[in-house]
Amino acid sequence: MSRVSKPHEIVERALGLSTADGCVVIAEENSSANLRWAGNALTTNGVTRGRTLTVIATVDGARGTASGVVSRSAVTSEDLEDLVRAAEAAARAAGPAEDARPLVTGVPVSAGFTDAPAETGSDVFAAFALALGDSFARARSGGRELYGFASHELTSTYLGTSTGLRLRHDQPDGTLEMNAKSPDRTRSAWAGRATRDFTDVDPAALDAELAVRLGWAERRTELPAGRYETLLPPTAVADLLIYQYWSASARDAAEGRTVFSRPGGGTRLGENLSRLPLTLRSDPYEPGLEAAPFVIAHASGDDASVFDNGLPLEPTRWIGDGRLERLTTTRHSAGLTGLPVSPALDNLVLEGGGERSLEEMVAATTGRALLLTCLWYIREVDPATLLLTGLTRDGVYLVEDGEVVGEVNNFRFNESPVGLLSRATEAGRTERTLPREWGDYFTRAAMPALRVPDFHMSSVSRGV
Repeated sequence: MSRVSKPHEIVERALGLSTADGCVVIAEENSSANLRWAGNALTTNGVTRGRTLTVIATVDGARGTASGVVSRSAVTSEDLEDLVRAAEAAARAAGPAEDARPLVTGVPVSAGFTDAPAETGSDVFAAFALALGDSFARARSGGRELYGFASHELTSTYLGTSTGLRLRHDQPDGTLEMNAKSPDRTRSAWAGRATRDFTDVDPAALDAELAVRLGWAERRTELPAGRYETLLPPTAVADLLIYQYWSASARDAAEGRTVFSRPGGGTRLGENLSRLPLTLRSDPYEPGLEAAPFVIAHASGDDASVFDNGLPLEPTRWIGDGRLERLTTTRHSAGLTGLPVSPALDNLVLEGGGERSLEEMVAATTGRALLLTCLWYIREVDPATLLLTGLTRDGVYLVEDGEVVGEVNNFRFNESPVGLLSRATEAGRTERTLPREWGDYFTRAAMPALRVPDFHMSSVSRGV
């Protein structure tokens, strides 16, 4: 048995073994539980545990400071010295780090740093599983088959540095995805939810939503490619704006490489991006979307720096009342661009629209429009405009004069989220949502539905 098993002890031991000029240690304890179901019956469930340790060594030299990073899983006491020495060797073999800055100091010790890690288990699904069973019975009697999965993870992160930081953050992540299919498999509908603990997820409500969509799909209409007034639900808006958020590096913009670059030089900070008074923001303390309140960086890049580990994070407005206010920076890229230090945070909220629900926005539609379910296979076409392409999925519905009259074929789309914000004519009520495409990487989002008068469906997609 390992002599050192508690995460905070591993952090302290690794720091004590370090002979480098600086050291950062990140210990992560992860537990997860899952349920899967198919054909109105549970099929599998499981619980896992895991540990990952990252050691970042910094070595000062005549030409600057170098860094070396090594991460390993299932680390025990016996593995620590080899891991620390490997990080130090990587630092000594590397050239000076462009993003080198003094390691962060002066952050108060987190409460509970020496406590055991938080854990999840199958009991997180206790009430949910009972309600799911009731939903199976209703779906069976209604001629529907339910498929899907629920996952809950809890990661406790312990961060320690040679400059005295001792920080901890517990992050729960829950996702639920459910598909309903007709018995002949000709119709399918999807719904998803993000949650911290599954106490706020109602399988019956999801099943009812899916039943309505399956009913819409009983009538099928083929439409050609073109530009259509389109209602984007919160999940689709989240997927598009998360990609925009990931593309909002101040350094890239200042170097003329992104949609946020100003022609002739500089960035587009201060420009209006939307005719609607929309605000895009992140806040580590946002109720229901709480995220790490300090930087956790396992590697350096344009939008992250290992030297910033432990830097406190604050509520940040990226777009305020339609105007671009901030781009993401590290301490290094902030110095290069002359902009404030604004590290990326792990949640995203778009607000400033009206109070209408998506259903009310559908009912207010005059003429013809499309109602999407979600997007997938999103890829970048042109970084200069942030033109994205992707496919619609699990239901595109035709709205005529405020009523959904049937399902239409799927499409490939070509759109820029920045362009969509500039052309959107209505935003609905902001609500928590699960991004369908990026749900494996980014789950903490709250978005409104958007009405876009001319969403570009560039071609018809078959077989999706």
